[in-house]
Amino acid sequence: MTSSSEQPDKGQAPAGRPGGDLFYVPVGWLIFVMAWSVYGLASAWWLVGNSGLPDKIFYYLVGGLVANVITILWGLYLLGLAFGRSGRFPHHFTIWQIATIVWVLARQAYVLTVPEFVFSARSLGITAIEIGIGLLCIYLLRPGSGAGIYARPQTEAPPVFVSIIAALLGIILGAIIGALVGFFAGSVIADVAEVSCFEGGCGYFAAFIGLAGLVVGAIAGGILAVWLVHRRRRKPVA
Repeated sequence: MTSSSEQPDKGQAPAGRPGGDLFYVPVGWLIFVMAWSVYGLASAWWLVGNSGLPDKIFYYLVGGLVANVITILWGLYLLGLAFGRSGRFPHHFTIWQIATIVWVLARQAYVLTVPEFVFSARSLGITAIEIGIGLLCIYLLRPGSGAGIYARPQTEAPPVFVSIIAALLGIILGAIIGALVGFFAGSVIADVAEVSCFEGGCGYFAAFIGLAGLVVGAIAGGILAVWLVHRRRRKPVA
């Protein structure tokens, strides 16, 4: 037995909970933002062929879709670093989070200055929450914070290009499988629950479950693909 005054070697946290559970908050936030981005892409199908929107609103929506794509791809790379416990994760996450905050501020400024949009206190509140959580994550991963769970300097992550390709394949395959499974599950649930098919009600229900399955499958597939690549291709630094 050791006395309570003894500290772990070199001031490191115990192996069971290195750095504390709060260091997992940035990863959880990253996954949430990615999932919201996937949902935004999946729910924007109505924009295809829609020419009735004012130009300023249409460009705003298209810009949001582009931002969602970048968020998903960039986020998958960050998740690969996080799952590999790479020491580069805090720095790369901070860059991503700062870029995200800048985008959120620019988006909100655009909404407030374009007359086609209506002022919404709810929108301002959501923006403030997004920025607040982002700043908290940056603070948790700041230099010298002791985020020991992200420290494997003896290994090197696979190239970014490899991670992106794996992420795209994982997203596509996961989305297809998730949509099929979700639609099938929705059809079964609609039959069991005797959802009314009046005006296509049961079909809409199954489609909604399929959309949810698509979002979950895309995120899960992308995460799994990046994790596998970083797990198998990680090599010692020469």
